[in-house]
Amino acid sequence: MNTYDTDWAANDQIRDQSWRKMLYQILTHGVNVDYPTALALGKNPWQYSGGRFLALIPQWALFTPWVYFTATYSEQNIVTLCITAATIFYGGKYLERAWGSMEFGKFILLVTLLPNFLASLVYVFLFALGRNDRLALVVIQGSVALQGAFLVAFKQLVPEHTVTILKGAIKIRVKHFPSLFLVANTLSGIILGTDTALVLAWVGFLTSWTYLRFYKLQPDLSTASTGNNQLRGDASETFAFAYFWPDAVQPLVAAIADGIYNALIALRVCTPFSAEDVQMGNEQATVRGEGGLPHLLNQGGTRHGRSKQEEAERRRALALKALDQRLHAASSNSKQQAPATPSAVQSEAATAAGLTTEKPHENQP
Repeated sequence: MNTYDTDWAANDQIRDQSWRKMLYQILTHGVNVDYPTALALGKNPWQYSGGRFLALIPQWALFTPWVYFTATYSEQNIVTLCITAATIFYGGKYLERAWGSMEFGKFILLVTLLPNFLASLVYVFLFALGRNDRLALVVIQGSVALQGAFLVAFKQLVPEHTVTILKGAIKIRVKHFPSLFLVANTLSGIILGTDTALVLAWVGFLTSWTYLRFYKLQPDLSTASTGNNQLRGDASETFAFAYFWPDAVQPLVAAIADGIYNALIALRVCTPFSAEDVQMGNEQATVRGEGGLPHLLNQGGTRHGRSKQEEAERRRALALKALDQRLHAASSNSKQQAPATPSAVQSEAATAAGLTTEKPHENQP
C-alpha cells in the first residue's frame, strides 16, 4: 500500500469517527453545543452541534435562513419533542376550528418565524454590548414561543374556561395561563440559566398578542346581518395588556403599557382605537365568553357543513339579545318617556333581526 492509499484510509477513519461523535452527541446531549470543549480546542462550536442545520445560532443564521422556521421544531430530547407535538396537535385542533385553516396557517407561520428572528436580534445586541462569544453562538431552539402564542390565543377565545388538574385539586382559568407561563420561564431563566427559553417566551407572547390585538381579521359575531363582516384586531378591554396580570399589579402595568402605546401612536406606528372599536370588541368578547369552549369546538361547523340558515338564526338571536339590552338601558335612563308596549318592542326586535312580522307568535325569540 502506497502513501496515497494510507492517507486516504486514515481520512476515511477520521470521517467515520466524526460521524460517530456527532451521532453520540445527538443521542446523549441533543443538539446543544459543547461550548467549553469547542472553545478549549480552539474550534468553532458550530461544528460540534448535531443540529447545525435545524437549530438557530445567531452568528450563522444568515447563512442558513431556514433555521428561523425549523428551530421551533428542533428539540433537545424526546420529552420536549412530545410536548411540542401535543401543543401543535391539541392546541392547533381548537384554533383551526375557531379560525379556519387559512388563518391558523398564517398564525403558525408568524409565531414561528418572527419570535426566532427577534430572539436572534436580542442575542446579537447583547453580544455587541458585552463582546461575549457565548451570546453570538448560543443555540436557539424549541417550541417555547409557540406555546406562549397558543396560550395568548386561548386567553382571547375562552378566557373564563376552567382547567381542572389532579381530579379537581387544582383549578386554573385559561386567562391566567399566559402570565403563569411567563413567570415560570422568567424564573427558570434567572435561576437555572435557561435564558433562551426566557427570551423565546416573551417574544412569542408579545408577537401573538400584538397580532391578535391589532392586525388579525375576525368575523363580526355581534352583527345582525348575515354578511361576512370582519373586524381588524381585538379592541376589547379584557384583552388589553394589563389584563394578563393579577389585579394588584394591573394599574402599574397599565400605566407603562399606555405610555408605550401613546408613544407609538405619536410616532404613527399604531392607529388608536375609537370608542366604537372598543364597544364592538367588548361585544365580541361577550359573545365568545357566553359560547365558551363547546362553542369554540363547534364553531368550525360553519366551515364544515353548518347550513347558512342555522348561522343566520344564531346571529338573529344575538341581535335580539343586544337590542333588548339597549332598550332596557334606554328605558331606565329616560324616565320621562312613556314605556314602550310589549308588542312594539317585539315588533322592533323582529324587524331589526330580519324576521317577518306576519306571524309574530311563531317568531318569538
